Amino acid sequence: MSLEKYTNLANNIKFENRAFINGEFTNSKSNTFFESVNPANCNVLTEVAECDEKDVDLAVSCARKAFENGEWSKSSPEYRKDVLLKLAALLREKAEEIAVLESLDSGKTITDCLNEVGSEVPNFFQWYGELIDKIFGKVVPTGHDVASFIVKEPIGVVGLVVPWNFPLLMAAWKAAPALAAGCSVILKPAEQTPLSTIKFAELAAEAGLPPGVLNVVPGFGKAGEAIGRHNDIDAVSFTGSTEVGALFMRYSGESNLKTIGLEMGGKSPFIVLDDAKVDDNLIEHAVNSAFWNGGQNCSANMRQIIDVKIKDDFLDKVLKKTKTLKVGDPLNPKTEMGSMISDEHFERVNGYISKGINEGASLLTGGVSENKNNGFFVNPTLFDNLNEDMTIAKEEIFGPVLGVLPVSGFDSALKIAKNTDYGLHATVYTNDLDRAFYMARNLPCGTVSVNGFSEGDIKTPFGGYKQSGSLSRDNGTEAIDQYLQTKTIWMTLNQPS
Repeated sequence: MSLEKYTNLANNIKFENRAFINGEFTNSKSNTFFESVNPANCNVLTEVAECDEKDVDLAVSCARKAFENGEWSKSSPEYRKDVLLKLAALLREKAEEIAVLESLDSGKTITDCLNEVGSEVPNFFQWYGELIDKIFGKVVPTGHDVASFIVKEPIGVVGLVVPWNFPLLMAAWKAAPALAAGCSVILKPAEQTPLSTIKFAELAAEAGLPPGVLNVVPGFGKAGEAIGRHNDIDAVSFTGSTEVGALFMRYSGESNLKTIGLEMGGKSPFIVLDDAKVDDNLIEHAVNSAFWNGGQNCSANMRQIIDVKIKDDFLDKVLKKTKTLKVGDPLNPKTEMGSMISDEHFERVNGYISKGINEGASLLTGGVSENKNNGFFVNPTLFDNLNEDMTIAKEEIFGPVLGVLPVSGFDSALKIAKNTDYGLHATVYTNDLDRAFYMARNLPCGTVSVNGFSEGDIKTPFGGYKQSGSLSRDNGTEAIDQYLQTKTIWMTLNQPS
């Protein structure tokens, strides 16, 4: 489709702006609203219901009632599977509309939104729908006077708190396995990007999800804290900053010790060893790993550790590629990078760029951006000659800033790559299988990609080490584990008379 067609779709979208509780759209208890702003042009899209503790209380009460009545939680796997497959089909049917909605709300390119909303999101509901009837328990070997079973049961009511950088995709990452497990869900979208998640609730109801099983409560930190502290929520899965993730751990400790699953920030290395071939494929992955989604990605490889033997060649090609990136209207299919999410984030990213310049990194292209009145756009920025002590080499920027750290040799590359508080992702380029495997086994992070930047796919678990996450994982069969309890049933048998 063309820019004109996407623009026409955008002009005809009707925004649903209410919370979704117990199968119905409703205003917040306070009847207050907040603005949803298009960050690419600063226009107000609509005003969204602002939920707080009272709305969370209501949603949890409805979710608990739905869980206890068992219409979903105790239903047959085939029934839940059928509903999730219908939901996947509806998401595919409405893909273009939802993609445009998400692009307007987030500043993401329409190309990325179509890929995420039109392909990945429905695939998650289909995949976990198909997994439902393949979750088996165990029969434990015992003596003849005992029968013992290990069974899996839904954990109960779960809170899902998702970020603004991948609004509906992150909701799918969490809601699909939670619903497949039989849980009732309280879903809180980021206040910056609530609209696609609200639309998702409408489609879930249309697919046949019973009232109370899925509830969407848009709002600010008050709503998130209420979820974290609620004594009738059994588990929370959170994706976002490390700072807020720490708060959810505290909320759990100060309430009912609910299970907390965390996927948080990163400072992921992109390592190119001296034997790597600096070809078009490598350069494409180097640039994409840093600038995809405007660098607003927790696994972004902005800390690029390059052996000095090949650094000049690498940097020359990366610079040329970076200068070709098309920044602009997210609804234009030719655009390769959209806007930052907000004025606040625009200033944050510019602040990091200024620190890079002031601390002595060599600015090769980009730099501090201005003229934000027509949208929060930051130019792709490339730095050379970083060192480990620079702020932009240590802290998560969450913007389009690529920094090159020159190193000499394998050991130095590994040492610098490990020197971080985070452990989410890493990319390694080398033609030596032994080096690749050694590097992958010794990097303390949840995903290591070799000879290509990738987070894996729906079948592979995603999460972090250290301050990037907890033991829980999104994606793969592992994702459903955080929404299930394990129960042992031990039966003493008497000899029949």
